[in-house]
Amino acid sequence: MTTLIMKFGGASVSSPQSFAHVADIIMARQKEYANIVVVVSAMRGATDQLLQLAKEVHPCPPRRELDMLVSVGERISISLLAMALSLKGIGAISFTGSQSGIITTPDHTEARIITIKPARILAQLAEGKIVIVAGFQGVSRSGEITTLGRGGSDTSAVAIGVALNAAKIEFFKDVDGIYSADPKLEEHARHYPFLQYNEALEIIEKGAKILHSRAVKLAEKNSLLLEVLSFTSFFTEKNSSTIIAFFDKEKEYKQNPSYEIEFNE
Repeated sequence: MTTLIMKFGGASVSSPQSFAHVADIIMARQKEYANIVVVVSAMRGATDQLLQLAKEVHPCPPRRELDMLVSVGERISISLLAMALSLKGIGAISFTGSQSGIITTPDHTEARIITIKPARILAQLAEGKIVIVAGFQGVSRSGEITTLGRGGSDTSAVAIGVALNAAKIEFFKDVDGIYSADPKLEEHARHYPFLQYNEALEIIEKGAKILHSRAVKLAEKNSLLLEVLSFTSFFTEKNSSTIIAFFDKEKEYKQNPSYEIEFNE
């Protein structure tokens, strides 16, 4: 059955009221996809607030305890989104990174994903539920809570997509795709409707913060289609996006013939 991964960053869940809008977007996608997994970041500013709180207690806090602290941010988001969907009559369940089976290296605050064991995700999808996963976090083989560093939620989404052989990953941002420059600052910035993985990486490495390079590289290794679109204009006529994939000359998506599941970042 076709699986879609939807990733919502902190800007899309900046207030309690914003969760209802995110829920509406998810419900719209239910008309097209049999299985939906949603990866969510902490609410805007939440991680920075937690880090500041830690520094007020300890000027150089132990990394293990930092991971225990900052992982709370995503847990707040996933539970609130599950509540927002429940209010609209949609069955949903939230999972932390460890509950989702995201296994990482033991490197606190900068862990890397080793593999994903999505048994609990698959079981809930089989029951027809929307599965909501906390991005940015996982668990080491010894059972320690870990976080993936900045941009880790994007990587979480791609890794889950690889594990579930998803049709694509949708990243919902406050802009409708990738541009040649920041469209908020440059009125005539060029919008790219299609990009090869290497083209997207080049733009990102020049300073664009629209996606994390780790996520794009992992998608390229596994030939997984990515799409960047706006949560603000999703229900409007102005809705557009950027698709990142392997393309032929006619801009037709093609899967890399050397496809294999690979989590090594």
